[in-house]
Amino acid sequence: MITTLADVCAAHGVRRGNLLPLHGLGDAELTFSAIQVLDPYLKHGHRHVHSHGFVPQPVVRFTGQRDEHGTLLPGFATSFVNVSIVEPIKTVPEHAALIDTWISALSRLGFHAQHLTISGNLVVWQRTPVAGITLRFHHEGRELGDAVLLWNNEDPSKLATDIGSGLERLAWLLTRRTWANVLYGDLDGQADLRVLDAVRTATLIVGTGIRPASRGPGHAVRRLLRAEAQRTGGLGLSRIVRWAHEYWSGIEPLLVPWPEVCRILDTEALDHKEYTDRKSVVNSAGNWVVNL
Repeated sequence: MITTLADVCAAHGVRRGNLLPLHGLGDAELTFSAIQVLDPYLKHGHRHVHSHGFVPQPVVRFTGQRDEHGTLLPGFATSFVNVSIVEPIKTVPEHAALIDTWISALSRLGFHAQHLTISGNLVVWQRTPVAGITLRFHHEGRELGDAVLLWNNEDPSKLATDIGSGLERLAWLLTRRTWANVLYGDLDGQADLRVLDAVRTATLIVGTGIRPASRGPGHAVRRLLRAEAQRTGGLGLSRIVRWAHEYWSGIEPLLVPWPEVCRILDTEALDHKEYTDRKSVVNSAGNWVVNL
């Protein structure tokens, strides 16, 4: 799918851009959107950008919608591949032309243009120092992605476009399989979905070279694993890690080999389990046995 999208974009003069490091730039602990490649230009008024073009960027977000049990709803994941056209532009017609390029790319994947709709309004949203207008793509009534025109609040001549979707969402809508099956393949039904999401994301983070830590980007690993510690069963994470490592390496090779990622995650999970087990032991007087 990435190759198809990249080829169509290239045919329309949009080259494939380099990826951002996952550890984030500026005040972001982790990369959460492909549009961050344009931060120097869009937010700070500089002439340069980190990258531009068609960017298949792995990202981590903790804002996915969940049900009353804390399980992510279909269509949401803590980590996914944000496939987008992100470009600094000079005029609004350039934005419209790039929307046309994206429609061509979607059509090549199998989302026929006659079933695509673009909806929204021209109400401007503002998140200092950036403002923008968002339109949403739907295919046969199902949300497919969005097209966002952005500009710098203080200098509206600094225009940019961000048009795209999540790779996994595209595959979900294209294949009409269940979200869990698209996201986890053969692991669907073999483990708790919350565990699969947590380990999938933790594998991406640690695989890029970020170690578990008490703060900063490494804290995300502990946040993920500790929340699901009781669901892992203490049986080890090898199978899930190997699967997730292969998936993420298909986007861009991970720096840390899967056995080392597995060792780090297993150690983190076991250390937390031992800590919580000790903490839960009380003496006959009802006081904590362990000194915290």
